[in-house]
Amino acid sequence: MNTLAHAGPGPWILFFPLVWAAVIITVVTVLRRFGWHRFRGPGGPGGPTASRVDEQSPIALLGHRFAAGEIDEDEYWRRLTVLEEQFGRINTDGKGRRS
Repeated sequence: MNTLAHAGPGPWILFFPLVWAAVIITVVTVLRRFGWHRFRGPGGPGGPTASRVDEQSPIALLGHRFAAGEIDEDEYWRRLTVLEEQFGRINTDGKGRRS
């Protein structure tokens, strides 16, 4: 006669959710490391062109004019303020560099 009663699956049942969590974490890590941006497209959020500025944008053209010496610093900042209000904010630190 068997004296041990069957009391359920036991503590080893916690092993299966841990295995599934490890599988999901591994898949996400591999996709992020080896080209998840391919599925979102090159211009999507976080894609390779997300942080680049369009070279033909008014803000970029203003920067080129300032770099070429066509306008002085005061005029650059005045026009940049107007362009930021019209075309949206750009992330810059206090020295005008993009962050």
